[in-house]
Amino acid sequence: MTLSKLRNVGIIAHVDAGKTTATERILFYTGKSHKAGDVHHGNTTTDFSPEERKRGITIYSAATTVFWRKHQLNIIDTPGHIDFNIEVNRSLRVLDGAVVVFDAVAGVEPQTETNWRLADKYEVPRVCFINKMDRLGADYTRTVTMIKERLGANAVMLQLPIGSEDHFEGVVDLIAERALIWPDENLEMAPYQVSAIAEALVEEARHYRQVLIEQLAEFDDDIMSAYLSEQPIGADALTEAVRRGTLCGKLVPALCGSAFKNKGVEPLLNAMVDFLPSPSDRKPIKGFSVDLDEETEREHRVEEPLSALAFKVVSDKHGVLTFVRIYSGVLEPGMSVLNTSTQQKERVGRLYEMHADKREPKSKAKAGDIVAIVGLKATATGDTLCDVNVPIVLESISAPEPVIDIALELESHSAQAALMASLHGIVKEDPSLHLRQDNETGQLILSGMGELQLEVSLNRLRDEFDVAVKAGKPKVSYRETITRSALLRYRYKRQDGGPGQFAELELRLDPLERGAGFQFESTITGGVIPKEFIPSVEKGIVNAAEAGVVEGYPLVDFKVTLLDGAYHEQDSSMVAFEKAASLAFKQIASSAKPILLEPVMSVQVDTPIDYVGDCIGDLSKRRGLITEQIPGSAMAEIKAQVPLTNMFGYIGDLRAMTSGRANFTMQFAQYEKVL
Repeated sequence: MTLSKLRNVGIIAHVDAGKTTATERILFYTGKSHKAGDVHHGNTTTDFSPEERKRGITIYSAATTVFWRKHQLNIIDTPGHIDFNIEVNRSLRVLDGAVVVFDAVAGVEPQTETNWRLADKYEVPRVCFINKMDRLGADYTRTVTMIKERLGANAVMLQLPIGSEDHFEGVVDLIAERALIWPDENLEMAPYQVSAIAEALVEEARHYRQVLIEQLAEFDDDIMSAYLSEQPIGADALTEAVRRGTLCGKLVPALCGSAFKNKGVEPLLNAMVDFLPSPSDRKPIKGFSVDLDEETEREHRVEEPLSALAFKVVSDKHGVLTFVRIYSGVLEPGMSVLNTSTQQKERVGRLYEMHADKREPKSKAKAGDIVAIVGLKATATGDTLCDVNVPIVLESISAPEPVIDIALELESHSAQAALMASLHGIVKEDPSLHLRQDNETGQLILSGMGELQLEVSLNRLRDEFDVAVKAGKPKVSYRETITRSALLRYRYKRQDGGPGQFAELELRLDPLERGAGFQFESTITGGVIPKEFIPSVEKGIVNAAEAGVVEGYPLVDFKVTLLDGAYHEQDSSMVAFEKAASLAFKQIASSAKPILLEPVMSVQVDTPIDYVGDCIGDLSKRRGLITEQIPGSAMAEIKAQVPLTNMFGYIGDLRAMTSGRANFTMQFAQYEKVL
């Protein structure tokens, strides 16, 4: 398989848009599976964990490989729920293209916006598949308009639906000027039939084909030249122009269908082959030298030295499986590779091509491949693996900060070792989970992105690792910050009979804007403090900030500048400067007017018009700030910013208030001062 015939594609969407159903149909039509699974029946291929099948949602990203038109498609099905957004983040980091699935009734939903921004961040070309065209209220053109307005994307329609809702039967292919019709219901998953465009749709099809040509002419010189000279533009020329526009980010092709009714899947597969990039279409992967002071890059070629990124680690009773994307070079079982993130050498055990939870052994993997490795002991999500003699450090994968905590207690103290081993495995697998021990109570605290994520993690402890735990009620994960600058000169001096300890520091503390994190700067010159002690100063500050100064929560969004200091030839050490920095930081932070911050969530409520007033009133009681209200014919959208502490148990109250007819989505927005 040549590199040009390879596609690494992610399937992303808001929860319940039909992403997994579309993936199941892709597996069937490409011949990978002989029977398409159903989310409602709990027999899907990519949602293979008991937890996923029980809940009917995707929790873990799953990889599989299919073949279509002599092209290899490595596909990753990702979750749609905000609690598991790390799965989307790390998948998009290593993929070359994406299919974004939309619900034709709901249009652009909150998690779709989040995923779209991630795809923008990683410059991933996309194809839009507007699904559920068979549902009551489905509207293809309205959804395309929402994509343009809400996502700022230049969405171009390549199809028109033939019929809608119960009468949806196929699509008009605007590029090839033909109709694709599937049998009614299509329970046997029969292929489409090609026919002439129905007379009633001919004018509309001509109009939208002309719109497509004009959209392409705006950036494509070949189409512009043919358009101005009024020459006929064939299907091949349009396909090539759409591909060029998609690859450079100038446009996003839009298609439609009903995955559940087995309609529109084959054209979607064609679009993945025709419009999404191969690894060789992508820019060279950028990285840095090991000391991070020099930028370098690698071409997506087998002849280049090995470079790969570990983007997922799966831990279970059978060991650790590390998923990697290979950007350049070749990887084989038995090879020694360098993990430049930890500076440790690792030995590759076995290589596998994954089909959901099934493994197919590989004797070799090369540039462009996505494979799983058995045998890596010290590699985590975001680590770079490369040629031992030609090191490179690739951009890592950042995980969001957790916003919710639960305390864990063992039902039997004899299982303490098993609990810790299981927890460390789960946290290594999911970087958006954090584990710590409360300094005051000694309790184990597990932190994550939402109640559902923590609940799933607890179920895994019980079901997969046979560890019985009790969990306290979820609590909000607060933060602390400072509101003004402060200056301090601090001397640390200890003499306890043995070698003394001495360190003197002058620090300035400044607040940063919300979300800026921590910055450290040293202006020391002339050897006032030996340079080998300065990293210890930073380490001491970081450790002290973790414990906070108000109520023991991590202190964030500040800058510390080391201005001056002094040392002693015999009594100064790295330990002394670390201790001095820690004590100095607590003192200076206490004088910088520290405050408590709480996580504020972006909440969207979809409710029948009759209940809008009740919903707004309830959100206001929860200290919510209503930011937008979008009325519809029967339903309305209410958008608000609400402190997380007031959102526990909201779904039950909302359903009671609206007779079970309203729903909501919620995702972290920012930290704000506790009022």
